[in-house]
Order: sequence, then C-alpha cells, then structure tokens
Amino acid sequence: MDTTGTLDEALQRLHISGPERFGRLSNHAPMAVEALAANGQASAVHRWLDLYAPRLEDFPTGVEPVTDADWACALGDPRRAADWIGYFGHELAGRPWRDVLARWWPRLLPGMYGGAAHPVIRVGHAVRTLLAGESTGPRLTELAHGLGYWAARHRPVTGAAPVPGAGSAAAALDAVPPLAEREGGFPDRLGRLRSLPVWAATVSEPAEAHRRLTELVRAATHRYATHGHGEATMLVHAATAPNAVLRVLPALPHTLWVPSLQAAWTASAAVTALYAPDAPVAYVPPGTVTREEVFAQALAHGDEHVIKLTDTALDVGDEQALAAALRAVQLSEPLR
Repeated sequence: MDTTGTLDEALQRLHISGPERFGRLSNHAPMAVEALAANGQASAVHRWLDLYAPRLEDFPTGVEPVTDADWACALGDPRRAADWIGYFGHELAGRPWRDVLARWWPRLLPGMYGGAAHPVIRVGHAVRTLLAGESTGPRLTELAHGLGYWAARHRPVTGAAPVPGAGSAAAALDAVPPLAEREGGFPDRLGRLRSLPVWAATVSEPAEAHRRLTELVRAATHRYATHGHGEATMLVHAATAPNAVLRVLPALPHTLWVPSLQAAWTASAAVTALYAPDAPVAYVPPGTVTREEVFAQALAHGDEHVIKLTDTALDVGDEQALAAALRAVQLSEPLR
C-alpha cells in the first residue's frame, strides 16, 4: 500500500466531488486511484486523476441531516447522498471504523444492488486501504463517502424466484437465465429480474463462506475472458462486486460472513443475467505476460473499469484471470 501520502492527497482532491454525475453514473475515481496505489502505481495517481477530473461533479447539497431516529426513512433516497455521507462522517469521527462498519453492514447488505453495486465496490476499496495501513483522515472520510453512497442508493433485489443452480460457482453462473428484455439501463433491467439460480445456500460456517466467496470471485473473473463482450463495462461488476465483499470480510465479525456470501452471489448472478452475451467466445491464453505487465497495460489504457477488473484479476492471480484483464483492455474504450 502507498506510504508516500499520494493516495491521501488524491482522496482529498476527490472528496469535494459527489458520488455520481448526471444523477446516475458513478464516480469511479476513488476506486481507481486506490487500485493504482495498491498495485505500486502511486506515482501515476495524480496524472490519471487529471485525465478523469472533467467527469467529476461538485458535492451535492444536503436536504436534512440523517439521525439515528429517522435513518430508515432516508435509506434508498439518492437525494440524501450528502446527508448520508455527513452522517457517516460524524459516526466515524466518534467511533472505531470497524465498529461502524459492523453496525451498518447488515443494514446495508440487502440493498447492495443499487447504483449497479458501485457503492459496495467503493466500500471494498476503502476498507482494503484501512486494513493495509494507517487510518488517516482522508481514508476514513473515503469510507464515509462509500457507506453514505450505499445508503443513498440502497436497493434490494425483489421478486427473483430461486431456480436450480449447480455445485460450483462457475457452473452456477452458467446456469443463470439471461434476461429476456434487455432494454434500458441497470435499474430498469434489475426491476425485470424474475429468477436466479440457488448457489451455496446451505453454507453455514464462516470459513466455508470465505472459501466459496473466493471461488465466486475467481469464477466471475474467469468468465469475463469468454463472456465480457456481452457488455464490456457492466460485466466487470460480476467480478468486482463479490471481490469488494471478500475484501471487507476480514474487518467484519464472523457472524456476517455467510449473509455476505449470499448477497455477493445475488449481485454477481444478477449482473450476469442482465448483460450476458448469447454465446461465449473462445478463451485466449495471455501468453508469457507478467502480472506487472498486465497492470501496466491497464494503466496505459486508463479506463476505470479496466483498472478495477485488472485489480481483481491480480487478486485471483492465475492465467485465465490475466486473460480476463487483457480482454477488458481489448473490449473497452480508453480514457482520453
């Protein structure tokens, strides 16, 4: 993790900006700069941020403060993003961040599907930073922004009937029924989701939940190498959302690991249903390329989703994961 202060500087730059732009598109910069710093590219953080900065919007205006008495009424109201971020900023200033996270994780977990799962992904990056180093002001503020964004965009998946799945995560993702009507963006498609396969539903032990979540991240990352062309940007989240949950597990009480697995599976399966292509393409091995070379290609490309998928692919670390990262480079428009 970066010890130069560059990441903290970048986060301070970003905290005057809102979590979204155009009222619906997520601000990916905090996640991307954390991924750069975590992968030894702190020297590129400000240069990348200068390219991304024109996409940022000012921090939104608050409506009224969120309180412990009325928080449930504000949950899932995107107009209250500033109010929620302020609430978590106050909470994190007065209590250890792990305590705040443990208190709010079970409240937020059922609604991790709002904002195309970007809020939980942002929280995952923030928690990785806190676990890896000092709990500095900018890093705690970043956690407040991530949790606040999640609370504002909180949206459960409802009405999806369980259908037979499979034993492995890879086979269960293959069993996901594709959405018949593909019109509209993520919220519209999510509202039309009617069924999802059952997977890992009998898991009851925290250690097994961790193992199965690791399996899911690997399977979803591998799948991008052959299915990413269905929608190059959105299918990234089938891997990065469960990986965000996996990164948070070490900071959570063990009692929360099993429900975290189930929520992560729903997120990955839902994204797969909404954007999977009609047919896969052949897997192309990455050749002799190294991990460092793959991340260098992602950085040179610059797209925030490419950087984040590559970050997850390096967590997985095997040949097909590297191939998935290279496939994202191939499919996505570079940052200009």
